[in-house]
Amino acid sequence: MTASETTGRAPGAARGTPSGLLPRARRFLLRRKGVLLRLAGWSLLESAQTFLGGYCLARALDRGFLAGRTGSGLAWLGVAAVAILAGGPLVRGVFAQLSLLVEPLRDALVRRAVTQSLRRAVAEPARADGGAVSRLTHQTEIVRDSFAGLVLTVRSFVFTLLGALAGLLALTPLFLLVVVPPLALGLLLFLAILRPMAVAQRTFLDADEAFADRVGAIGGGLRDIAACGTGAEVGVRTERLIDAGARAAHALARWAAVRTLALGVAGQLPVILLLTCAPWLLRQGVTAGALMGALVYLVQALLPALHTLMTALGAAGTRLLVVLERFEDRTAEPAAAPAPPVVSAPPVVGGSTGTVRFRRIGPSGARTAPPPAVEIRSVTLAYGPGAPPVLDRFGLTVERGEHIAVVGPSGIGKSTLAGVMSGLLAPGRGTVLLAGEPVSGLRAEELAERRVLIPQQAYVFTGTVRDNLLHLRPEASSAELSRAVDALGLGGLIGRLGGLDAVIEPARLSQGERQWLCLCRAYLSAAPLMILDEATCHLDPVAEERAERALAARPGTLIVVAHRLSSARRADRVLVLDGTRPAFGTHEELLAGSALYRDLMGHWGSG
Repeated sequence: MTASETTGRAPGAARGTPSGLLPRARRFLLRRKGVLLRLAGWSLLESAQTFLGGYCLARALDRGFLAGRTGSGLAWLGVAAVAILAGGPLVRGVFAQLSLLVEPLRDALVRRAVTQSLRRAVAEPARADGGAVSRLTHQTEIVRDSFAGLVLTVRSFVFTLLGALAGLLALTPLFLLVVVPPLALGLLLFLAILRPMAVAQRTFLDADEAFADRVGAIGGGLRDIAACGTGAEVGVRTERLIDAGARAAHALARWAAVRTLALGVAGQLPVILLLTCAPWLLRQGVTAGALMGALVYLVQALLPALHTLMTALGAAGTRLLVVLERFEDRTAEPAAAPAPPVVSAPPVVGGSTGTVRFRRIGPSGARTAPPPAVEIRSVTLAYGPGAPPVLDRFGLTVERGEHIAVVGPSGIGKSTLAGVMSGLLAPGRGTVLLAGEPVSGLRAEELAERRVLIPQQAYVFTGTVRDNLLHLRPEASSAELSRAVDALGLGGLIGRLGGLDAVIEPARLSQGERQWLCLCRAYLSAAPLMILDEATCHLDPVAEERAERALAARPGTLIVVAHRLSSARRADRVLVLDGTRPAFGTHEELLAGSALYRDLMGHWGSG
């Protein structure tokens, strides 16, 4: 599986190409040539420290201690110490110039992030820009810190290298013959792997984001996955993302190994060659002090600078590129295709075109009264062995054709009850019957024929408007589809989307528009029982009332987890969940007999 498949982006998407960032970086730096020149001046003075460190040590040995002149040796070491102490003001000068580079970059990114968010809000009002706050805060700070670290690291390496090479040349040009070839080879190897290493890092981050997105989508739709019986397919697709992430991690590890090899060639090999060539260098007249000074240049200056450079460019540099790509303006690009959706209910199978009807047959073969639409007998359900039950010996009977509202405080178990009634949650004890048949004995396709559940999170898939509306009943006629659209007042939305044959991009729809489409989909369903689990919470009150009245007028039973006072007032009866003391009755009966219901009415009224 390619990176584009794991992330949902087109293979040719212009995401992450450094060539798009380099021209802007070049313009940004050219506008600050004065700052760069002053930074280079301070750094050049700082490189004198590197030069004096090895050179003074060599002279202290050759002209001082090894020659029997201790005072001269101490004097040379004193010069090196003064150079080290003078580094404080030099570092202050470097950081003063660094701030003149870093802070304008941060300010420019903040302006760009705000401009992007406003432009996207105007272009796509229904689509929330979830990354705007992150770009304004966290990501700008990442860029700021990473850019400052890279400037310091590259500057330090370049001028440390200049100071060290100048010192080696001053001691003897022969050192350059030994040190420069492996140093150049290691640096060239590192530069050659920078681009593929950046690609591997980006692929790894994309795979990680795709896996996180998929896990989030699965977590929000577990009961729908169970209802659809698509657990195996979801598992296979998730396993593919895991494999893609593992391959990306292995590729990144391989390039990290090559980076370690480049560090060894550039940093460790010169030391080995210097020690190996020491006898030859001594025969050429190189002194012991010069050899010690050369080792100081390699071990204490070049090797740490190389290690810091390769680590920073390999990690912080790639991270900087990836985060800067988030600031690319892509408002003109089409939205990325989302992962395959989890549907709100299993598709209807079998070709039924009308309301499913059941009848009870007595012992003599005579027809009896039809069973209730929903019957819950002494159900107990808890989320875990030691957890308190959400439903405790709960019983409920909903007759056919009734319109029921379910109310109660947040977390009291309304969605749990909806899951139990729809067969998505199996109780620990008790029985749930739909039209007289136990839910536990029904297959997924049989459940789909008997009930439709619309959760608060409405699922709309990429496809035409017609395909989305007919998903639960593909055989519905054009006249039935037209009546459903008119009943729910969906004509205006469909017109804005481009008609029934227009292709929907789910990311461009608001939560309310998604709920509206799913309600029409449920209206067209052949299931005689409809359960709305706060499925109208993103609609305005007028649209919610029209939808609920249309669904209540549809043949069958309607159970609504109420979101507003008006939903409860429109119902035939209201179920109030109050811990172990549920109440069931009409609006007037509950106002007289349920303190919680009166409190909820007062809360809703004040809201």
